[in-house]
Amino acid sequence: MQAVPEGALMQRAAAGLAAECVRILRQGVYGTTVAVLAGAGDNGGDALYAGARLAARGAAVTAVLLSPDRAHPGGLTALRAAGGRVLPAGSPAATEVVAAARLVLDGIVGIGGSGGLRPAAAGLVAAVTGTVVAVDLPSGVDADTGAVEGEAVRADVTVTFGTLKPGLLVGAGAEHAGDVRLVEIGLDLPEPRLRVLDPADVARLVPRPGPRDDKYTRGVVGVAAGSSTYPGAGVLSTGAAVHGGAGMVRYAGGAAEHVRSRWPEAIVTEGKPSEAGQVQAWVVGPGIGTDDAAAGLLRDVLGQDVPVLVDADGLTLLAREPELVRSRTAPTVLTPHDREFERVAGPVGADRVGAARRAAAEMGVTMLLKGNATVVAGPDGFAYVNPTGTPWLATAGSGDVLSGLAGALLAGGVEPALAAALAAYLHGLAGSIAAGGATTSATGVLAALPAALRTVCAAAG
Repeated sequence: MQAVPEGALMQRAAAGLAAECVRILRQGVYGTTVAVLAGAGDNGGDALYAGARLAARGAAVTAVLLSPDRAHPGGLTALRAAGGRVLPAGSPAATEVVAAARLVLDGIVGIGGSGGLRPAAAGLVAAVTGTVVAVDLPSGVDADTGAVEGEAVRADVTVTFGTLKPGLLVGAGAEHAGDVRLVEIGLDLPEPRLRVLDPADVARLVPRPGPRDDKYTRGVVGVAAGSSTYPGAGVLSTGAAVHGGAGMVRYAGGAAEHVRSRWPEAIVTEGKPSEAGQVQAWVVGPGIGTDDAAAGLLRDVLGQDVPVLVDADGLTLLAREPELVRSRTAPTVLTPHDREFERVAGPVGADRVGAARRAAAEMGVTMLLKGNATVVAGPDGFAYVNPTGTPWLATAGSGDVLSGLAGALLAGGVEPALAAALAAYLHGLAGSIAAGGATTSATGVLAALPAALRTVCAAAG
């Protein structure tokens, strides 16, 4: 703000916000009823200036001021000059205006706000029937964590400025944000410690075989999953490793015959994992059970000096013997859902990114915390939030597919946090593709993995 003329950033933000509103109003701006819910400060100023731009294009814009004495003066002047109306939130007509508006701009509270909406704001938001566009962040959502403590705006679209805010990506905040659109306003920002992958990132970072590669140089992944009780876990994990780009998959578990019959390309051993042959990474845990034999299998895998991904039953066993991970020198990736995380590392709480970072640092692991917005955190605090999550992945065996896919990427030489983030991205995309074909089982997600990779590569050009 010190490096550019006063008000320049706000004008850029308002211009980008107004342009996105024009895109939303596909049938035209002229004559459209627009309500601007404007609080005090710069967030309200952004909304008022955008309202002025829409009014200049013929929209019928009314600003409802939550703090009339502290509303942004420049924004108010611009709105009035463009023909917009202004009402205090306490006016009898305010609720009627909001209820009748086809488009509502939420400029109540910005990224500096805390807690839920105040009663006056909550009453106005409850009256909304039109499309809601949040300015930078839905009011009532914590910008850093996504926590919602009380009433909050549920936006159809959030137009955010300069950079994504964590609260738009995780927790309840992601559910309140709707479709998030980023508007560049010329900020010179430091390198972030939290990232979101896009299709170009994934297409560039997923390992591809070169002309001199063979099955060994592409990466050999070991899978210790499944049992006589849960053979499907071994089949799904192995299949995801096969589809995930590994040059070779070695299987050592209690579902050998099922895996051998389903995946003839896998090298199946009846012995312990440590007797299966050389690998570059292991996947252990899905469907192995939680008895003494399963615990011995987990110890055998974690005793090898290669990256290891632990999931499902392996996490339950690990909660009993956390020193198995803490004493390792090779990388370890843990992939819990919330209940598994609590057993291993304590409650998740409202700050999912913070919880994953804390657990990763304390345990010296890469933590993949599953959810609609999966969080991946390395022991150094660097983290990713996955943007492709879908509720369709809430199906038995889906996590087994994710584990096998991430294991293949680990074996291919991708560093642990990035391997986990790439796997989460492709897994989420495969879930959406499978759901589009009305196949929402884990088998359908597995079958969609090649299509997910093709989609990413096509989108990246």
